[in-house]
Amino acid sequence: MNLLDQLKTCTQVVADTGDFNSMLAFRPTDATTNPSLIYASAKDEAYRPLVDEAIAYARRTTSNPAERLQKAMDRVAVNFGLRILDIVPGRVSTEVDARLSFDTEGTIRKARELIALYEEAGAPRERILIKIAATWEGIRAAEVLEREGIHCNLTLLFSLAQAACCAEAGVRLISPFVGRILDWHKRARGVDSIPPTEDPGVLSVTRIYNYYKHFGYPTQVMGASFRSIGEIVELAGCDLLTISPALLHELESTEGVLEKKLDADQSKTLLLERVPTDEKSFRWLMNEDPMATEKLAEGIRNFTRDIVRLEEMLETEARM
Repeated sequence: MNLLDQLKTCTQVVADTGDFNSMLAFRPTDATTNPSLIYASAKDEAYRPLVDEAIAYARRTTSNPAERLQKAMDRVAVNFGLRILDIVPGRVSTEVDARLSFDTEGTIRKARELIALYEEAGAPRERILIKIAATWEGIRAAEVLEREGIHCNLTLLFSLAQAACCAEAGVRLISPFVGRILDWHKRARGVDSIPPTEDPGVLSVTRIYNYYKHFGYPTQVMGASFRSIGEIVELAGCDLLTISPALLHELESTEGVLEKKLDADQSKTLLLERVPTDEKSFRWLMNEDPMATEKLAEGIRNFTRDIVRLEEMLETEARM
């Protein structure tokens, strides 16, 4: 068996892409998108009808230019999500505007608007995960949304402090970023590579997984942002892994024996202490973790950049 088929026996595989053909090829259970992926796909003529429909929807909904733009942006994201739901049997993650990362009420409002669009189109909220940056404000928004049956995927997550707070808030799923943690440590150490078994991103996700399973949190762990199949192999057994088409293809093309590395039963035997999850402790632990603080801020900036690019594209084409 190839590595991908073996991985699917112990981990739920998610496609990290906005490309429908890749999803059809690899048949993942779920799919996740972000502003960067949607912006890249929206420029492709193959997805033109989804963009045109969003523009038409915004035009007939309001005459206010600013409101039109926001409605078109939301509709584009939901149109991609709806098409993905036609392909995958499980869930799709749709991201809240990264500029709301420090706005709890704004995040709640936007999440409700996105879910309303999905439900108007006949998609049940159980199949949608609202992606929110794992800031303190984002975690508090997710706590409210989860109580309303709006399930959340907390993204841009780089530390156990963020993960612990998400679990206490009752978040459905988190996406710790493996490759971006590796990138930071390679620069900090001045090295070109770190073996997968010593990869700080792999070790971080392993620690979070063990923490959740040890203390019985139902929040799911979905490793994300991989740089190599070596990282993926080391996290076999994780609840979910979201993987790019290029790495899915490499896994499918690679023969060998894949060993399950993460195991919930083994996690329960570990000696672990609970992480404090009040606001003061969260902010202090983040302050003491330069990697997590820097990568969270950088991720928000990068997602915002692509949101602005998508807005500019829609403004130009729709003449809003």
